Amino acid sequence: MQRIPLAERMRPKTLDDVVGQAHLLAEGEILRRIVVSQEPVSLIFWGPPGSGKTTLARIIATEMKAEFIELSAVTSGKKDVEKVIEHARQNWNLQLRTVLFVDEIHRFNKAQQDAFLPHVESGLITLIGATTENPSFEIINPLLSRSRVLVLQPLSKPEIITILKNAIKSENKSKLITPTAIDYIAELSGGDARVALGNIELCLNMNTKITPEVVKMAAQKRLPGYDKNGDKHYDIISAFIKSMRGSDVDATLYYLARMVKAGEDPKFIARRMIIFASEDIGLAGNGALGLALSAFQAIERVGMPESQYILFHVATALARSEKSRQTTEAMGRALQLAEQYQDAQVPLHLRNAPTKLMKDLGYGQDYKWQADFKHTKGFLPEELNGKRIF
Repeated sequence: MQRIPLAERMRPKTLDDVVGQAHLLAEGEILRRIVVSQEPVSLIFWGPPGSGKTTLARIIATEMKAEFIELSAVTSGKKDVEKVIEHARQNWNLQLRTVLFVDEIHRFNKAQQDAFLPHVESGLITLIGATTENPSFEIINPLLSRSRVLVLQPLSKPEIITILKNAIKSENKSKLITPTAIDYIAELSGGDARVALGNIELCLNMNTKITPEVVKMAAQKRLPGYDKNGDKHYDIISAFIKSMRGSDVDATLYYLARMVKAGEDPKFIARRMIIFASEDIGLAGNGALGLALSAFQAIERVGMPESQYILFHVATALARSEKSRQTTEAMGRALQLAEQYQDAQVPLHLRNAPTKLMKDLGYGQDYKWQADFKHTKGFLPEELNGKRIF
């Protein structure tokens, strides 16, 4: 038989064994209260890989003396769900609860998610879904309304170190690994306990003294935790924009570096800087828009990796620039008035008058074609007289 992986062998069996997620598991917190009450509640666990979603689902089933059934939305279909529901009915007749854990539940389409509703509502199954994607966008509202969404956080470096030390102790290999190597493995994990345990197992199997150099050779380079279609994509570009808005150059460059390292499309970043130049700098620096547009064109012509210089140059300039929201706020007021007075008539003296009849009707009356001409009747429709936009 294949040896059970270390990550599986080290999986906690009780809530007290779990490292991390204190905001859910500490005395009096929501998840501990759910378990203590022994009342089944359907849950959606939203969190990054290796944060303990599957582990917590298994512990809940054990604590509630329920049968734990696990499905992966990646590999399961309608027939698999139907089999589970039928099995849950048999359990119901035997007065046994069923906890159905669906990993990557966001991969199920709307119709597949709909199929759970009557069984969650009747209490036939206690559904626990796990997702790395924002449930607001990926889980149907009727299912969300029947579940509690609990957010799991990436494990901190000290928490990962605790997990690693427990694993090393259980393997009786404490003498084989240096503290700096443990620290380095924790750093490489990115808050993912599964990654950390996988790396420590790989190193321990080498049967040599484990130093940071050995870890580096065995584990190779960690890919940045960044999904170009996921939440981190939007979170980091949001932080980048807000850092420029706050004129924090250090933060601006840090978030830019995160995006560049993760392989973000440089043209996506450049497009956001073009928008920022008008939206947030505007009249305070009329050259900002030209600079941002030039950056986009230069990136198209140069390509990566040299385009990094252009991105960092222009992001720094935009962050350091004076900021003005005058045009943005004026735009908002103008659009609001255009919606409110969408049928307001253009004053006669401003209308085009290409024919004699139109002139006789007063079109263009007393208007003079000269620089900075101010007509006595003004320029706004009558209904808007006295309204200020800018």
